[in-house]
Amino acid sequence: MLSWPYIHLMLNHFPVVLSVAAFAVAVLALLLRKRGLWLTAMGALTGAGLFVYPVHFTGDKADHALRDPWFIRTGAIEAHDDAAGIAMIVILIAGAFAAYSWWRALKRPVDLIPGWMRAGVLIGALAAVATVTYTAYLGGKIIHEAPILHVEQAPPGLPPGIAAIKTDSAEH
Repeated sequence: MLSWPYIHLMLNHFPVVLSVAAFAVAVLALLLRKRGLWLTAMGALTGAGLFVYPVHFTGDKADHALRDPWFIRTGAIEAHDDAAGIAMIVILIAGAFAAYSWWRALKRPVDLIPGWMRAGVLIGALAAVATVTYTAYLGGKIIHEAPILHVEQAPPGLPPGIAAIKTDSAEH
């Protein structure tokens, strides 16, 4: 069964990967001066912009579904959510700019892509990468810094299948 936390975890990688790809390709386009690379960077950044709102929406739903469980450090979700709000705004703006730039460049295939447009895509992709990687880092801390991970023994009363029994690796 799909839950909001599960859906959020399925979607949240798209803005990260697409923003990083857009920035990497934009830097390559800047160095190699290839129109096709600029169009690819614009497309990737547009894609990040299209995915960022659904990711934020499912993140809010996941937060409400979890209802501050005991096994997550207090404030971890809130810190991630605050950063996610900023990342969403940055990526929506960068994605909209990239979408316009992509559309304009495709409508004028023989024209050189204007410098202001290339600069906007590069700066937008850099801003997207900066905000989304910090947000992803804080999202990872929700689980990776959970207090339960520092407990030597599983808490008593967990249902079967939750607490795995340690086995000696020499037996296998």
